[in-house]
Amino acid sequence: MSETESQATASSLQICRIMRPDDANIVGNVHGGTILKMIEEAGCIIGTRHCNTQPGDRCAAQLARVERTDFLYPMFIGEVAHVSAEITYTSNHSVEVQVQVMSENILTGSMKMTNRATLWYVPFSLKDVGKVTEVPPIKYANPEQEEEGKKRYEAQKMERLETKERNGEQLMPVSAPDRASKEPYTVGFSQSSLIHLVGPSDCTLHGFVRGGVTMKLMDEVAGIVAARHCKTNIVTASVDAINFHRKIMKGCVVTVSGRATFTSNKSMEIEVFVDADPLIEAEKEKYRAVTAFFTYISLDKENKPLPIPALKLEGEEDQKHFEEGKARYLQNKAKRLADKQRQQ
Repeated sequence: MSETESQATASSLQICRIMRPDDANIVGNVHGGTILKMIEEAGCIIGTRHCNTQPGDRCAAQLARVERTDFLYPMFIGEVAHVSAEITYTSNHSVEVQVQVMSENILTGSMKMTNRATLWYVPFSLKDVGKVTEVPPIKYANPEQEEEGKKRYEAQKMERLETKERNGEQLMPVSAPDRASKEPYTVGFSQSSLIHLVGPSDCTLHGFVRGGVTMKLMDEVAGIVAARHCKTNIVTASVDAINFHRKIMKGCVVTVSGRATFTSNKSMEIEVFVDADPLIEAEKEKYRAVTAFFTYISLDKENKPLPIPALKLEGEEDQKHFEEGKARYLQNKAKRLADKQRQQ
């Protein structure tokens, strides 16, 4: 196989898997974290394949960022998830992967699109884990396609740096939900955390935690916060950009913390942090590894949206987070309306 043929083979990928009971919540809705994990696995495979299509140092693609991901329709136990991934842009040291998820009802044959996502990967050498390798270029259909990809690359790079500067090293104090002294529907009542020891099965060839594993843990914590607040069946509606500030190594203890930041009539935003503690390297301090905002909706028994209880704010910090969340909510709402009008 020639190098051109090899690159063409590596530029697209499709995987599928049936949804099992352990992929879903108690009413049969597949967890958002399960879908995010499949999306990341597809992106990692195609990114690593592409980055190894030319001679030289072997490498593995490491997730750096996931753009906003919307959950268009719920997926259920027994349905088949079809995950399609395609490389759409490459810079010297990063790969953009576009992923689309379809759900198939194998009894009726009907299919629905459930997710679209954009992921950015950086290839690291297998010999020298700190070395970022060169990314082979892809062929574009026209110069405009390449230029649009470059704009997306610059925009995500800038946003990732701004996010890291804003909260990348400010460790959030972790505390259990204070349901004894806090009122229902307050931030303190529903805030939650999860502690996980990173093992070999969580890691890539480098010994770093796979991005999909981290996102699944984040979705679990955010889901607990949402369920404690709403006390109903809740599902992931969307995830704002997930930024991976620093790598997490095997043997670290990760603390995933979530707190409610904003509620509208039909949705709830939850801020999620992942902090890593190098357990076997005592000289290294705990650090902020990943940040993101998850949005959830509440559903009744017919999977129709229910009103979200309003968040009760206590103090200036809660008010500040609420106003910031409201701004994100209005911005995303305006973007959805603009996209809808453009498609009509």
